[in-house]
Amino acid sequence: MTAIDLSTPLKFAYWVPNVSGGLVVSTVEQRTGWDFDYNKKLARIAENAGFEYALTQARYAASYGADKQHEATSFSLALLGATERLKVIAAVHPGMWQPGVLAKFIITADHLSNGRAAVNIVSGWLKDEFVNFGLPWLEHDERYVRTEEFIRILRGLWTEKEFAQAGKYYDINNVTLSPAPLDIPGRAHPEIFFGGNSTAAQATAGRVADWYFSNGKDLAGFTENIAGVRAAAVPAGRTPRFGLNGFVIARDTEKEAKETLREIVAKAHRPAVEGFKASVQEAGAATADGKGMWADSSYEDLIQYNDGFKTGLIGTPEQIAERIVEYKKIGVNLLLTCYLHFQEEVQSFGRDVMPIVRSLEAELAARNGVEFKAADASPTAERALIR
Repeated sequence: MTAIDLSTPLKFAYWVPNVSGGLVVSTVEQRTGWDFDYNKKLARIAENAGFEYALTQARYAASYGADKQHEATSFSLALLGATERLKVIAAVHPGMWQPGVLAKFIITADHLSNGRAAVNIVSGWLKDEFVNFGLPWLEHDERYVRTEEFIRILRGLWTEKEFAQAGKYYDINNVTLSPAPLDIPGRAHPEIFFGGNSTAAQATAGRVADWYFSNGKDLAGFTENIAGVRAAAVPAGRTPRFGLNGFVIARDTEKEAKETLREIVAKAHRPAVEGFKASVQEAGAATADGKGMWADSSYEDLIQYNDGFKTGLIGTPEQIAERIVEYKKIGVNLLLTCYLHFQEEVQSFGRDVMPIVRSLEAELAARNGVEFKAADASPTAERALIR
C-alpha cells in the first residue's frame, strides 16, 4: 500500500453554488445565492479563510430542484478574475466538449489567472441533458473509454508539440497549441480532476487523472475506492491524489448539528429527490458488478445530491476536525465541502475547524516522526499553529 502523506497539509475546496436551490434538495432555509455577486463575495471569503479550490457545477437544463443554472466554464473564469489565490475547477462533460477546444479554453484561463485554472471531467451525470440536446448517450463503461481518450488528449495538447492521437472517439492530428499553459512550479499542466465510484471510473482515474474525486463515503467505503484507483495507478507509474465530498454542519453542540440534519431531511423536496434518484441510479444498474455513482444511495443520502451526509462532517468543530483527520489517515488529500449557508459557514469553517485540523495534523505527523509542512497550510490555519 502507498504510504500516506502525513507531511502535507490537507487541502480544502467548496462547491460553487452556481445553480439555484443550494446544495440540498430541501425547503429548509439556505442562505445561499446562485448569482454572480453572491458567488464573487463567497470566493473572496473562501480564499481568505484558507480554501485553495472551488468546484463549479456543470448543469444545463435537467435540474431536479435547481431551476436556474449558470454554465460552469464561463462562471469559473469570472471567479478567477475576481480572486487572487483561489484555484477554480470547471466541471465539463466529454460528450459536450471537443477536447482540443477545451484545452485551448483552459490555456487562456490559465494565463488570465496566473496558473489557477483547473478542470473536472464528468463522464456521465444526467442522461436527459444529452438526449434532449441531441447528443449520443453512451452506455456506462463506454463513457469511460471516451473519457480516458479525452483526458489523454488534454494532457498531450498541454505538454507536447505536434501532438497526435487516434482513438475510438477522437482523432487529433499533429496539433501544437501556443501559448502552452503557464510553467508553474510543482505542476506539469493545469490540474485534471475526475470523479466516479464505479470500477470503470476508478480504473480510469488511476491511469489518467491527477485527482480522483469521490461522492461522500464513510471511512470503509472510501478506503475501497482508493484501493481501486491505486490498483490501476501503480502499473501506469502514476500517483493520483484523492478528494472526498462532504456536507458540513458545524454547530456549537452535536445535538444542534444533528437537529439541523433532521430538519433538512424532514423538509426534503420528495418529488425532486425521487426524480433525481431514478435518473442517476441508472449508472450503478448499468455496470457488471453493480457498483457506480449513487448505486447504494438511499433517499436520505440523495437529499444532498453528492452523498455529502455519508462523510459524517456533522457535529462540533472539534468532532468534524477529528473526523477529517481520520480521512487523512486513509489517504484523503482534499476535502470538497458544501453547506446550508455558504458565505457564513465557509468563513466559520476557516476560523473554527481548519485550525483544529492543522493542530491534529501536526500532532499526527510528530507521532510518526514526520515533519509537518506548516508553511504549506493556509494563512489562517498557519496562524493558529503559531498561537
